[in-house]
Amino acid sequence: MKIRKNDTVAIIAGKDKGKRGTVRVALPGKSVIVVEGLNMIKRHSRTQGAARQAGIIDMEAPMHVSNVMLVCSKCDKPVRVGRRFLDDGKKVRVCRACHEVID
Repeated sequence: MKIRKNDTVAIIAGKDKGKRGTVRVALPGKSVIVVEGLNMIKRHSRTQGAARQAGIIDMEAPMHVSNVMLVCSKCDKPVRVGRRFLDDGKKVRVCRACHEVID
């Protein structure tokens, strides 16, 4: 999976199409991410002692990684991500549009 925590992503499909946000959680095993403030759902919850408030809670739902694109910091556009090895042998992510190293 080429998207990591704290990356800025653009939503390309779904109800939040066109919006941008920061990745809060990335789960590579399931190929899903949670984007801060996007893909909001409502959950009805009971009180759990003094720890949790009862009522309808807005929370972020996970979305599949294929529904987002990484935003390049140099281009400031949603781009595809490639891989490249640096001279010291380190593997880094690369913007396919401007060939700038993302990591």
